[in-house]
Amino acid sequence: MPDLEKLAAIIAPEAEALGFDLVRVAWFDRGAEGSDEPTLQIMAERPDTRQLVIDDCAALSHRISELFDELDPIEEAYRLEVSSPGIDRPLTRLKDFADWAGHEAKIEVVEPIENQKRFRGELVGAESDVVSITDRTGAAHAISFSNILSAKLVLTDRLIASTAPLNSAGADEIDEDNPDQEQED
Repeated sequence: MPDLEKLAAIIAPEAEALGFDLVRVAWFDRGAEGSDEPTLQIMAERPDTRQLVIDDCAALSHRISELFDELDPIEEAYRLEVSSPGIDRPLTRLKDFADWAGHEAKIEVVEPIENQKRFRGELVGAESDVVSITDRTGAAHAISFSNILSAKLVLTDRLIASTAPLNSAGADEIDEDNPDQEQED
C-alpha cells in the first residue's frame, strides 16, 4: 500500500492551486465493481460550497495524473478516482467536526472509551484535539481526535435540507408524465 500521508502532501498543493480543499486520500485494494485493480480515491471540495461539480473533478484528476506521470509515486497499476465527499461525507479533519456540529454522525474509535468503540449521535463540535458528540440517550462523549478510526455524517432529513445542490437548472423542465424523455447534458 502506498504511503497515504506522502501522497496527501503531494496532492494537497495541487488541489489548493485549483481552489479546493483536500478532504481525504484513501487506498482500496479492490477497485470499484469488483475490479482487481486497486483504487486511489481522492476527495476534495470547494471551501465555499463544500462540493465539487464534475468539471472540478476532471480538472483535479488531470492535474494529479500529469504530476503522478512525472513523479511516479505509486509503483503498481491503479485507478484514480476523484470525487466530492458527498452528502453523508466522511469526517476526516478536526474542522469537519466543528463545521458539521448539529448534525448526526457515526464515529468509530481505535481504543474503546468506557468499553465502547462506536458512537452515534449529534455532533456538538471540536475544541483543541477533542470531538464532542451527544448520543441518543443524551449522554455526552469527549473523543480525542487521534483516537478516531473513522467518522461520517448520517443521512438525515436535516442534513438534506441544509445541503443545497450547486445547480438545479433544468430540474423543473423534466416531464414527469413522459418517463422516456431523454435528458440533455
